[in-house]
Amino acid sequence: MKNGQPADNTLHARYEKYEQILKNLTIMSDMFMRNVFRKTECTEYVLQVIMKKEGLKVLEQFLQKDFKNLQGRSAIMDCVATDTDGRYFNVEIQQTNEGASPKRARYHSGLMDMNILNPGQDFDELPESYVIFITVRDSLGYGLPIYHIDREIRENSESFPDGSHIVYVNSSKQENTELGRLMHDFHCKSADEMYSQVLAERVRELKETREGVDSMCREMEQIYKEGIEEGIERGIEKGEMQKAKEASFILADMGLPLEQIARAFHVDVPLIQEWITENISAAK
Repeated sequence: MKNGQPADNTLHARYEKYEQILKNLTIMSDMFMRNVFRKTECTEYVLQVIMKKEGLKVLEQFLQKDFKNLQGRSAIMDCVATDTDGRYFNVEIQQTNEGASPKRARYHSGLMDMNILNPGQDFDELPESYVIFITVRDSLGYGLPIYHIDREIRENSESFPDGSHIVYVNSSKQENTELGRLMHDFHCKSADEMYSQVLAERVRELKETREGVDSMCREMEQIYKEGIEEGIERGIEKGEMQKAKEASFILADMGLPLEQIARAFHVDVPLIQEWITENISAAK
């Protein structure tokens, strides 16, 4: 690449396609969400709304952090943040019900615990943690905009205060509330349509400035290369399914045959078709 531009005609054509893809991305895309969250104020605002804590301040955050258990099984988490009160938050965008299953939420919660506590620390030093799934549809099916899941003692319905919390946010509920407006913003393709000034400013930076567009195109090119060059060699593990889905969307938009995409990720063509259909539906 020279002066921010691709070095050959084929690459140039791909970058032109990436720019078109970028125009249609929303924060409900994992990749785009991670780039929006690179501005800590955006993560902070999202957590303030979901947690109903106006003064919540993010102390530190990690994007695409790879957490492993003792057996080496890993999960790449979209965003893990800590606030000034010592709480940990894992924020995930989930496009499918499978990706937002209760047992996956439990697994993410356990992985955070496993990676937070240092050798020699007492169990009582475990900080409060939240796994937050923002879902395209109502994954739990009760018609609510948000669900808070905490353990309780069955016999007396009293809280079991282990400090572990799971939250599901139903992004299809876009009511005239602070949370509803946030979910509306998560589905906006244009910054001009958004309520939140901090999110709109970041989306405008990524979609409407040369620096932002170039950065997003480079990331899509990297996904493209991984899909072509690495996918064939290693296939995909279940824990990397979302990354494979993102790559398949881009490869399909680049005009790559579905059969070739399926071979790259060692899955069958109907599954690739299902992923792409889900992505189109989620974008509407």
